[in-house]
Amino acid sequence: MKAFIDEDFLLENKTAGYLYHNHAVKMPVIDYHCHLDPGMIERNDRFENITQAWLHGDHYKWRAMRANGINEKYITGDAADREKFAKWAETVPYTLRNPLYHWTHLELRRYFGITALLQPSTADEIYESTSEDLNKDDYRTQGLLRMMNVEVVCTTDDPVDSLEHHRKMASGNPPFKMIPAWRPDKAMAVENPETWNQYINRLAETAGSDIKDYQTLIEALQKRHEFFHINGCRLSDHGLEKFYASGYTQHQVSKIFDTIRRGETPSFQETEIFKSALLFDLAVMDFESGWTQQFHVGALRNTNSRMFGILGPDTGYDSIGDPAGATETARFLNRLETSGKLGRTILYNLNPADNEVMATITGNFQDGTVPGKIQWGSAWWFLDQKNGIEKQLNTLSAMGLLSRFAGMLTDSRSFLSFPRHEYFRRILCNLIGRDVENGEIPGDKELLGKMVEDICYYNARNYFGFYQEEDKS
Repeated sequence: MKAFIDEDFLLENKTAGYLYHNHAVKMPVIDYHCHLDPGMIERNDRFENITQAWLHGDHYKWRAMRANGINEKYITGDAADREKFAKWAETVPYTLRNPLYHWTHLELRRYFGITALLQPSTADEIYESTSEDLNKDDYRTQGLLRMMNVEVVCTTDDPVDSLEHHRKMASGNPPFKMIPAWRPDKAMAVENPETWNQYINRLAETAGSDIKDYQTLIEALQKRHEFFHINGCRLSDHGLEKFYASGYTQHQVSKIFDTIRRGETPSFQETEIFKSALLFDLAVMDFESGWTQQFHVGALRNTNSRMFGILGPDTGYDSIGDPAGATETARFLNRLETSGKLGRTILYNLNPADNEVMATITGNFQDGTVPGKIQWGSAWWFLDQKNGIEKQLNTLSAMGLLSRFAGMLTDSRSFLSFPRHEYFRRILCNLIGRDVENGEIPGDKELLGKMVEDICYYNARNYFGFYQEEDKS
């Protein structure tokens, strides 16, 4: 019986072990999509205890605790931090075979050197030990990222954000790059005219513009896009239920804008048209600035209306939605391609039924200008676990070029989540090692080592524009 999380965790043979220990493990981390608070990074905040670092904002853990029958008081409620941690420790033994069990114990080992299993009998000791460490200077937010060899971290930022923390950090001597990523989802959320109009008013104030029609909306967004670019942004991200690619005229879009601006709810068809136009125009901005655009597609969000009213979004009440729609996805990309405005693009699907769809659509729009220009992104959210990662890697291998894959990201709100890169790298090396042992690919150490290092680091470094100025000097 193998030991739990030993040095060869998830590595089933010697080739897998060689690739991980000699190649993957030494690669820096480029985390090009996460939801960490840039203010906490720039200020180099300190956590008082493990609950604050681990449980605040982590809806993966919240969902597990609810499924284990834990009262909301101990999840998002007013219970003391020690009590909340005790309830998480009570839940952990029931997460066996859930990725949370692996992540929990990887994080305890990598950050705190703790090898004991988290359970009620060890909860007090682990709480005290980790909280003591977290009060050391090396365990402030920047130190936690440095521990995991993070070289770049990309936050997720709204067009109205000031980016003050990014600017402050860049003006000093930062230990790693913190780069903003443009997330204009609120500009597309026209289903609720009252909330949308409040947002557009804020956008107008931030951009110093009078948004009186659709054209001035685009001009205001363009101003903010340029502001983001000046402050180092080189990629966007969209969270979409599906792609929008309806036909439209500018006259139609202008009339729909006027309808929504008056506070009237657009019809389904009007919503589809407006979102199709705005998504296209936002993609053109990205292309003209040389950015990479990311699309996370297929989440069914805020399904529990009662709890949404109490806790708001991103609190653990989202799920996998219906398949993303191959026709709309291809039509959207084709509209950009035929306009000569299709830039580097990464597609992520949440429904595994879309795996082959996304993998094959990316191949339709490669143009020979950039290796892997149109990427099928890493296994995302509910698929970010051993089975989901293996499926994504296998499908990409069969239908694309795994060797050009831009690799892993955390997509996390937790500063302790970066061992997920290790998790991915071990799974990747094991998959390749298994093929070597089966005689399906050659055991050429130089060839395979380069492939692993590229996927873990160099492909992302070369794909994004984070290093252009440095590489020219």
